[in-house]
Amino acid sequence: MIKAIFFDYDGVLTTDKTGSLTTSRYLSQATGIPFSAVKAAFSRYNKDLTLGKRTHSQIWHEVCSAMGQELGIGLLNEAFESTPMNAAMFSLARRLRENYSVGIITDNKKDRIDYLKQHQDLESLFNPIVVSAEVGANKESAKIFLHALHCAGVSAEESVFIDNSNDNLVAPSALGFKTIFHDDEKNDIEALLRNFKTLGVFAGDA
Repeated sequence: MIKAIFFDYDGVLTTDKTGSLTTSRYLSQATGIPFSAVKAAFSRYNKDLTLGKRTHSQIWHEVCSAMGQELGIGLLNEAFESTPMNAAMFSLARRLRENYSVGIITDNKKDRIDYLKQHQDLESLFNPIVVSAEVGANKESAKIFLHALHCAGVSAEESVFIDNSNDNLVAPSALGFKTIFHDDEKNDIEALLRNFKTLGVFAGDA
């Protein structure tokens, strides 16, 4: 019996494939700095940010130097706010919450998700919210998934994990999770519902 449904964040609960895309696009549009330059300035720090080894405030001066423009760090919060919520997926999560634990497992920066917890009121719907930067491990590792199971008080066999990258489904599948690939470009909620039906997950009325 399924007891918990875990969602990836970017590309599943949002309509952007990655958080890096969201942040770089906003900063580029807000400053006029080419998107490729913004993306390159952040890219060398992405792994450390995602694993919690560094924070945005710690790298901000270096990133600005790489972009060739000193910017106020407040722009970063504006970039976080620009994250486009996937309204249909949030609606589905609310319906699922009537019968299941509903959580998030995400490779993400702690300061970004902390900000979005408030801005998008994530904690009113999702528990637990498991972030790679807090666990110190990303979705290539079993560690982050085991931590999520512990927080939710369920077993892998009682859990479903949804992600927009097949690579991120390998570790949870090996642990015994039921896994579902969500194509972020199609954002096909009906296909997701069919997968749920196959797993015996009741998603409520649309």
